[in-house]
Amino acid sequence: MLGEGNVAHSAMSGNGTTAGDDPLQTAVWRLRSRACWADAAALLRPETAPAALQRAALLVERCLYTERGWAEAEDALRTAEALAQSDEERGAAACERGQLAYSATLHAVRDRADEARAALGRAAALIPPGAPGRAMLDFRRGLLAENLARSPQAARAAYRRAHAAADAHSDPLLLSFTWRHLAGLALREGELAEARHGFAESLRIREELGYLVGTAPALASLADTEPEPEASRLREEARRLFRLLGGVPTWLAEQLAPPAPGAATA
Repeated sequence: MLGEGNVAHSAMSGNGTTAGDDPLQTAVWRLRSRACWADAAALLRPETAPAALQRAALLVERCLYTERGWAEAEDALRTAEALAQSDEERGAAACERGQLAYSATLHAVRDRADEARAALGRAAALIPPGAPGRAMLDFRRGLLAENLARSPQAARAAYRRAHAAADAHSDPLLLSFTWRHLAGLALREGELAEARHGFAESLRIREELGYLVGTAPALASLADTEPEPEASRLREEARRLFRLLGGVPTWLAEQLAPPAPGAATA
């Protein structure tokens, strides 16, 4: 399973997913959740460290989901790094740097695995234990362990730390990512019931939040744990959303490709 996931840093009150949040964050969330990262980033003025970090995070996320916009993400990240003043802000920028390098490596744009590890290590030295940003950092270290180092044991430990921290900090979107990736590891080990539960929880959270761009991957993953005809129904719904969003996320295309005519199906 490719590693998705990025929770943008909020420049204002709330993250836009609940009533009463800052109107700007609500507008940013609505665009982001519909795969309109550039439009969401355009709403943010990178004049302060939090706003610059959030803008960079949005553009880094676009790279992972679309395999485009690398130069814009690099520029936004350099701005965020220049404006960061506190250790936590510098750590958050390093965390985004690590995610961008990870995404470039994952999509075979360029091998930046060493840069990703170094950046996340720098973030770990700057973000104190218990800080909200630590949950995202642990999740991303899990992604590196699972998809670059091919170490499912290390990935599981990192995802569990991130899961517990996301729960403690009431971060439902990150919980949807940790549920999904823990479920993916369970499925790989043949733990079907555990995998089905995790994928179902991830899908439930994403539907409740209106995270449309993450719903198709959640549907497709859950389909891998369900018998027919439910599996086919879930995949068809995932294909519908995938087409609606213009083929985003790009890495889902192969998983959702319909079987060749006349191919045997289980």
